[in-house]
Amino acid sequence: MDELRVYMWIGFGIFLAVMMLLGYISAKKTTSVSDFAIGGGNLGPYVLGLSFAATYFSAATFLGYPGWSHEWGYSNLWLFLAMMGGGPIGVLMVARKARKLNTFQKSLSLPDWLGDFYNSDLLRIGTGLIMLFNLFYIAAQFAAGARIFEYMLGMSYTTGLIVIAVIVVVYVFAGGAFADVYTDAVQAVMMAVAGTAVFISGIVVFWDGSITATFSQITTNLSSQDINLTTVFNPDSTYFYSMTAITGAVIIQWAFASAPQLFNKVLGLKNEKDLGKMILTYVVTTALCLVVLFGGIYSRVGLGNSVSASDLALMEYVVWASPAIIAAFMGVVILAAAMSTTDGIFVVISTVFANDIYRKVLVRRGIIRASEEKVHRTSLLISRVAVVIVGIVAFLIVLKPPQYMGDVMWIGISGVAAGTMGPILYAVFGKKKASPRAAEASMIVGLLSYFIIYFGGIEQSTMAAGAWSTLIGIGTMIILAYIMKTPAATESTEEKTSSKEVVNAR
Repeated sequence: MDELRVYMWIGFGIFLAVMMLLGYISAKKTTSVSDFAIGGGNLGPYVLGLSFAATYFSAATFLGYPGWSHEWGYSNLWLFLAMMGGGPIGVLMVARKARKLNTFQKSLSLPDWLGDFYNSDLLRIGTGLIMLFNLFYIAAQFAAGARIFEYMLGMSYTTGLIVIAVIVVVYVFAGGAFADVYTDAVQAVMMAVAGTAVFISGIVVFWDGSITATFSQITTNLSSQDINLTTVFNPDSTYFYSMTAITGAVIIQWAFASAPQLFNKVLGLKNEKDLGKMILTYVVTTALCLVVLFGGIYSRVGLGNSVSASDLALMEYVVWASPAIIAAFMGVVILAAAMSTTDGIFVVISTVFANDIYRKVLVRRGIIRASEEKVHRTSLLISRVAVVIVGIVAFLIVLKPPQYMGDVMWIGISGVAAGTMGPILYAVFGKKKASPRAAEASMIVGLLSYFIIYFGGIEQSTMAAGAWSTLIGIGTMIILAYIMKTPAATESTEEKTSSKEVVNAR
């Protein structure tokens, strides 16, 4: 273990130096709230594709999800289908049209985009506040980083939590979206290499003459421990106990592709024609990362049910099966995975306060009066102060380590999807401009239904609860968009012109 810690410290030191260097370079490029939020809309397809994948896959992919594989066996491979199917379909459905619409709107975030499209400050502020659900997502990543520091560097959980929180806050505070995207691209490559290496490692470790024989041996081992580990649906699983629950998982992964931290990546693309390259880069990276799910299955075969915590199953397998230097690399990758998702969400939440509420509501409505130069400076300051506050709140949420970090994360994702997907999809696919009241009602109904379905105990799976409430929000939007009419008399000449441009963009 001492050798492992030495390698881990070295690897972590190198990784931290590279991240801080990229953060410093990014800080030099960040001179406005637009730069902070979406990199000024001037980012390339490959770096954004990698960044999209890195943000889509968090530390849950490398700790929490393999932990589910360890606990629930083959049934957890439904997650591979959900993420490989639902995610890319969601991106293909929404990304191109959302990016095209934004050539006219010039919005900086999802709440900003919805508020501009529907001409509704209530929707802008409401969806902005819904983004605070992502505090749970950030908290889950902090917990993952703390677990790694605890297990591999000998720190206490609390000390590790402080370290990971400070690191992320500092470099997002400095560089915003530039730091987020470029560090994510580096982290995505590391994650793809690690995921592929874990998948291959199990075949090597448990080799039995052929790949078919090897997985047959793995299956026999699992069934001897618990027959449910090899069933298509595992009644012990929180998420994959029935086809209904699996359908919910696919739907929420589809909705997650329009999550605010991912939506910002689409808005940051320089050329719309490069969106295909961005999506292809994301899909290939996704496949290479997701095979890490087998690591939890391998840990169950090699270590039985003796791991200290399911969230650490992958790390304990890697330490058991690999040389110390490889295990240290995996530890650094998991830290990278935690940071790659966390920094993107920090940028999203801080943009809500700086741009969506301060600039687009308080300043535009004349509630706060300031010169353009002062608004510019204040917006950037608010972005950075918000990063610090968000970091402190997320830290407090997981001050006591959760049993399953994936559960904490999905509380946030599902809440955001429930309140936003109805207005997003109608904006992209609706044939006519909907009433702002319809979009506002969809947001409220979707969010309330999530509270009732999940926190009311109707559905135990956060994924499925998020899926059903998202569908309710979408249904509400479709029905009310048909019933409610947009009063033409209330539209200004500028808004009418904008509406025509939006229709043409479709």
